[in-house]
Amino acid sequence: MSDLPVSKIMELAAEGKDTVVRYLQELIGVPSMSTQEGEVIERVSVQMREAGIRQIRVDRLGNIIGTVGSGPNLLAFDAHMDTVDVGDLDAWDIKPFEAVVKDGFVFGRGASDQKGGMAAMMLAAHIWRHVGLPEGMTVMLVGSIMEEDSDGLCWQYIVNEERYVPSWVVLTEPTNLAVNHGQRGRVEIDVTTLGRSAHAASPEQGTNAVYLMTPIINAIRKMGSKLTDDEYLGKGSVAVTEITSRAPSLCAIPDLCRIHLDRRLTAGETDEASVGEIRSLPEVRAANAGVAIPDYSRPSYRGLHYMVKKYYPPWVLDREHVLVKAGLQAAETVLGAAARLGTWNFSTNGVATMGMFGIPTIGFGPSEEKYAHTPEDRCPIDHLVTAAAFYALLPWVLHRMAPMKKEEEGQTSDSRT
Repeated sequence: MSDLPVSKIMELAAEGKDTVVRYLQELIGVPSMSTQEGEVIERVSVQMREAGIRQIRVDRLGNIIGTVGSGPNLLAFDAHMDTVDVGDLDAWDIKPFEAVVKDGFVFGRGASDQKGGMAAMMLAAHIWRHVGLPEGMTVMLVGSIMEEDSDGLCWQYIVNEERYVPSWVVLTEPTNLAVNHGQRGRVEIDVTTLGRSAHAASPEQGTNAVYLMTPIINAIRKMGSKLTDDEYLGKGSVAVTEITSRAPSLCAIPDLCRIHLDRRLTAGETDEASVGEIRSLPEVRAANAGVAIPDYSRPSYRGLHYMVKKYYPPWVLDREHVLVKAGLQAAETVLGAAARLGTWNFSTNGVATMGMFGIPTIGFGPSEEKYAHTPEDRCPIDHLVTAAAFYALLPWVLHRMAPMKKEEEGQTSDSRT
């Protein structure tokens, strides 16, 4: 690694500790639930300009994209800027948007999932102002939106509509400073039973749609033990996460009942096969129940509806892929210890970048999954510094290890196809 600017990157990352903490505090201080990210995207824009990024744009959906460099080899870093809501405020010892620094952590909603990743990306941009980027390399820093509502939707828009197709993607979701290279996927499924309404005083005159659903729920509960188990990604799962019904009044028999399923997919499982499993249940057939994958169609904070199917495929990037090897080498260098290879238990935007588009994708991020979506949401400050050093170093390691495209091969410096 003697030919790479390792010492300078590590020095600048350490010097940037106060800056990266301030960046994270600023981001946490702006509430940004899915479809409400406008204000935090404005804050990211300010931070990008402070970090020296001159090419900044916000697309029609609302993702912010900052570009550094001008080569045909595009390395994208992604941090989604939306968070889940805070839930019960009384459960928080430190209030969710105060961004308190205490005991070596920054606390607050989104600290782990995943504004810490964006703050570290901004410090990496500061570092590139001093060490530069390798010849032929362009880096794209993405503040994406709506991931918590529909993971990967943002990247479906970026690839399909904006026509940005990176050579490689690094997700900055929390990995506890491991290099992650895969995850289970998921598909959302609605199951609907139809009955016949009647007065609740004479229930025998109707057909209760809720009663039709009851054996279906029991059958789905029993499915879990029979689902596919992958040695690496783990076992598929299914859970009923919502039950709704419809009746003319509370003293009438429901004529419709619907359940919503969260079906986690392991390697080799697909949306079609998962829907087929539900449809083939004897209880579903007996009730003549409808089974379908719903669409996601909420408007973004910019008012754009971008409808996608609620299917998020599983993915794994081969551990022998050059991006995985480069990630492990960069991690080992900045950690000063052996790097760990892992996978996420939860879902990420990799369902689109790798799962749908086949763009080589890994993850390396500050903090841990266990803090995500909890009242204990936090990010270790030393993780922010280390992650920033990793992001700053990775383009150099990739440049040395991966085959590089030439400008004349047809990919333009604005990173689009």
